Amino acid sequence: VPPEKPVNITCWSKNMKDLTCKWAPGTEGETFLHTNYTLKYKLRWYGRDNTCQEYHTAGPYSCHIPKDLALFTPYEIWVEASNRLGVAVSDVVMLDILDVVTTDPPSDVHVSRVGDLEDQLSVRWSSPPALKDFLFQAKYQIQYRVEDSSEWKVVDDVGNQTSCRLAGLRPGTVYFVQVRCNPFGIYGSKKAGIWSDWSNPTAASTPRSERAAGGCDPKGGEQNTTLRRELKQFFGWVKKHAYGCSNLGIKLYDQWRVWLQKSHKTRNQVGKEP
Repeated sequence: VPPEKPVNITCWSKNMKDLTCKWAPGTEGETFLHTNYTLKYKLRWYGRDNTCQEYHTAGPYSCHIPKDLALFTPYEIWVEASNRLGVAVSDVVMLDILDVVTTDPPSDVHVSRVGDLEDQLSVRWSSPPALKDFLFQAKYQIQYRVEDSSEWKVVDDVGNQTSCRLAGLRPGTVYFVQVRCNPFGIYGSKKAGIWSDWSNPTAASTPRSERAAGGCDPKGGEQNTTLRRELKQFFGWVKKHAYGCSNLGIKLYDQWRVWLQKSHKTRNQVGKEP
C-alpha cells in the first residue's frame, strides 16, 4: 500500500547554526515496501524549498542540517515519504531556531565533601562551551541517588549558578550525581530551550558518622533541653570566633557544625569508658 504520512516531527539545535530533526513513520510503518523519507525546509515567507542531506544522524528517521540557517525568521519543515505506490506528506511544522536550542550536558562535574560535615556534598560544574559566545541564560537541574538505589531525587531550584550544595544526606554513603542544562532567553527569545541530556554520573561519599552505635535519642522534654543547650553552645562559640556581623555566614555555620560533631564524638568516647 502507499505510505502513510510521517508524524511527530521534533527538531533541536546544538549551536544555533545547525538543526537536527526526527520523525516517526505512519501507524502502519513502511508496509512491507521500501520507503524513502525526505526532510524539506524553507523560510516561511520567502525562499525556495531545501532538502536535507545528512540522514540517520540521530536514529533511523532523522536528518541533520549542519549550516546556512537563518536566525530570527521562522522555518517551515516537513517530511515526504515515498514508495512505488505513492507519496505521503507530513503536516508542516513551523519553528524559529532560537526556540529549539539545546546543549551538550554540563562538563567538568565535580562532587566533593564539605569538610567533615556528614550530611552534605558540594557539586560544581562548567557551563556548556558550545554557547559561550552567545547571549543567553541557563538553568540547571541536579539529580542524585544512593549507590544501591535506582531512584533519583531531583533538585529543581538550582537556577543559573554552576554550583550547589546537597544537604540532608546519609553519612558514610556513596552518592551518584548528574547535572543537565536548559538554555533560555537566547537573544531575547520568550521560549525556554530544550533540556540537555544528563551528564555522566559522578560519585562521591559523605563522611562516615563516628557516633556511638545503639545510642538512644532524647525524647519528649529532653529534646527541648538538648536544643537549648546546643543553641547556647552555638551563640557562645559565635561570640568567641566571630568578629562582627560580616563573619556570620554559611562558612561560620559549617565550622560550628564540625565543632559540634567533634563534641558529640568526645562525649560518646567518654561514655564508653568503664
